[in-house]
This record gives sequence, structure tokens and C-alpha cells, in this order.
Amino acid sequence: MIDIKFLRENPEVVKENIRKKFQDEKLVLVDEVIGLDVQGRKTQQEADDLRANRNKISKEIGKLMAQGKKEEAEKKKEKVAAGAKRLVELEEKERELEEKITKIMMAIPNIIDPSVPIGKDDSENVEVKKYGEPLVPEFEIPYHAEIMEGLKGIDLDSARKVAGNGFYYLMGDIARLHSAVISYARDFMIDRGFTYCIPPFMIRSNVVTGVMSFAEMDAMMYKIEGEDLYLIGTSEHSMIGKFIDTIIPEAELPKTLTSYSPCFRKEKGAHGLEERGVYRIHQFEKQEMIVVCKPEESAVWFEKLWQNTVDLFRSLDIPVRTIECCSGDLADLKVKSYDVEAWSPRQKKYFEVGSCSNLGDAQARRLKIRINGEKGKYFAHTLNNTVVAPPRMLIAFLENNLQKDGSIKIPQVLQPYMGGKTEIR
Repeated sequence: MIDIKFLRENPEVVKENIRKKFQDEKLVLVDEVIGLDVQGRKTQQEADDLRANRNKISKEIGKLMAQGKKEEAEKKKEKVAAGAKRLVELEEKERELEEKITKIMMAIPNIIDPSVPIGKDDSENVEVKKYGEPLVPEFEIPYHAEIMEGLKGIDLDSARKVAGNGFYYLMGDIARLHSAVISYARDFMIDRGFTYCIPPFMIRSNVVTGVMSFAEMDAMMYKIEGEDLYLIGTSEHSMIGKFIDTIIPEAELPKTLTSYSPCFRKEKGAHGLEERGVYRIHQFEKQEMIVVCKPEESAVWFEKLWQNTVDLFRSLDIPVRTIECCSGDLADLKVKSYDVEAWSPRQKKYFEVGSCSNLGDAQARRLKIRINGEKGKYFAHTLNNTVVAPPRMLIAFLENNLQKDGSIKIPQVLQPYMGGKTEIR
């Protein structure tokens, strides 16, 4: 969420940012906020004047009472009572205006970084760099669900009967591989200095609206009926929420956490849920990383975060590339974002396996996450990145480690997590 003071002083900058994100329908919101802000400040000024006058008259009443001038004191009290009634009206109006302004401000996109490429949608995202040599073996690579079924590692039909499309049973060595990847990713991030955490898997609505836009919330989150709770779509939500309404001493920064969680997503409007596989599903598990830091350090942390994911995939000998999301593909709270994509030998192309985002102070402003430094209190910057999400990662892993006889090679770094196995047969 943008600072109201910044919008007030730089309305054209905010409008130009909206144009860059190809959301012209939101241009009117800027003028609407400015109009409400003028009303709000006038209302506040009148209320402040009334409070000051009330305090002044109260002192006068005290003096009159001390002098025994009861009649004059009573007349002054009548003035105070009349002012009190008006003050109640003004305070109610202040609250209403503040709620309207906040609601509109939450719909206005964050100011994107100047380095972000301008484009309408993900078709205009920009490749940054490739890591590793993308290879296509001489033998045919089956669809990932067929590879898993061939190893008795997945049961989609039973899952469909139990929960519907978009769910799965992982079995045997494939299930073990899934857990091995998560455990390896956990230790990989701990070795890089991140604190391991298992967070709540449900969060309240004020945390949801603090970490994401209303559009994302509607498309992703499952609501718990009858309670103010939502199932998390990613542990980033509850990890950032951990710092809600806190003031962090500057000396304690940065906060670097890596978390495990199941994730639940409606995938509203998504295609491919009828497809046999685990690419786009309602439930999966993930290792995530988040950083809470000083504003001047967020750009450096952004580079470190996506590099962690690249390094993890390369340690498993999976070719990847980084893609910078263009302006039109950035969620409203994001300042800058990279996707990490893994190589698919079967499709002969890359596909998304992780996303790294710098959100500036947008989440911190909504959740009141502040830093206490030498120059006073100010809002923190927050960042998040996928370490690994095994369902999609498994697709890349299986395709890149499939051998001609149908077995799966286990890279050396994963072997300790697979009981010493070097292959899955």
C-alpha cells in the first residue's frame, strides 16, 4: 500500500505507475483518494479545534467554580455539551473517511522498481539468465504422471474419488523422494543462515488482507466456514504475519526465515486441473524463505533470495533460468519479481518452479511492521521466495534424472535423505 502522503504529493507519479501496469480503470481512484483526503483533513482540523476549545473552556469552568460563579460556569458547560455532540459526529465521519481511503488505497498498485520491464502480461516477461545446459535425451520421456505410475509412485484415481480433481496420493519411493527434497531444501537454507520455522497453516482475515491484494485473495484462499480463518496458500503469508503490529529494533535486522508448510489454493479460473498430473493442484507442500529488512537492504536481499533457488536446483543438476516479470504481470503489492523456471526435456522448454518478490514496504505498511532506528520509527521492507515446491519440482527432477531403462537417478546430495539409494526402480 502506497503512503498517502506520497500519493498526495505525487498524484501524477502514481497515475503513471498505474498506466505502466495497464490498469487504466484504476486511474480515477487517485483523484477519489485525494478528494476524500481533503475532506478527512478538514474534518480532523475541525475536530482538533473543538477538542482544543473544550480543554480551554474546561479550564475556564474550573476557575469560575473556584470563584463561586456557578451560573457562568453552567453556561460554559452548555457550550461544552454542544461541542461534544458535534465532536462525536466528526469522529464518526473521520472513521468513515479513513475506512474509505484505506479500502481504495489497497486497490492502488505499489510503485514498481524503475528496472522492471514494461509489458502487458507474462508473454512479455524477460529472460535474465540460463544456468546449466538444457539437454534432451535420445530416448522418449513420458509424461510425468506416467513416470510416477510406472514406479507405482502416484494414485490419482483414488485421490479423485476421495477429494476430486487437483489432488493426489504419492506412494513408495516417489513419496519418499518428495519428503527428501523438502528435507534437503530445509537444510540447504539453514546452511545459508536462515532460521527454520514451521508456521500456522491458518491465518486470520486481517493477515490475509495485509499480505495480498483482494483479487489474489479471491482467486486463491479457502475460507474456513463460520470462523475468521483462511487456509494458507503459501507459508509466506503466516511468516510475514508473524511480525504483525511489531516494532523491531534496527540491530535485530535482517530477519531471515525459512519455513515448511502445506499450501492450499483454489486455483480459481485455472486450466489443467482435469489433466493427469501434479503441475497445478489444490494442495501441495513447499519450503519458503522470507526476509524482513531495512529499506536500503531489500534490493541486495532480492538478488540473494532468487540465487538461493537457482543454486539449489543446480546442486541437483537441474538446468534453470531466471525470468523477470514485466509490469503487467506483477501483483499489485510487488515492486519487482523474478520467476525461476526449470528445464523440461519432455516439453523442450522451461516452466515455472518458483517465484521471488520484493514487496517494498507494502505489506509492512498494511500490517504495521516497523523498525526502531536511530532516526526514529519507519516501515520495514519484506521479501519472499520459493525454495522448492516438490510437486512441480518433482516434474523437473523426474524428467532430468530419468534413465533409458525407466529408472530415476538420485543425485549425490539427495542420497542421504533417501536412505543411501542411488536409483529409484
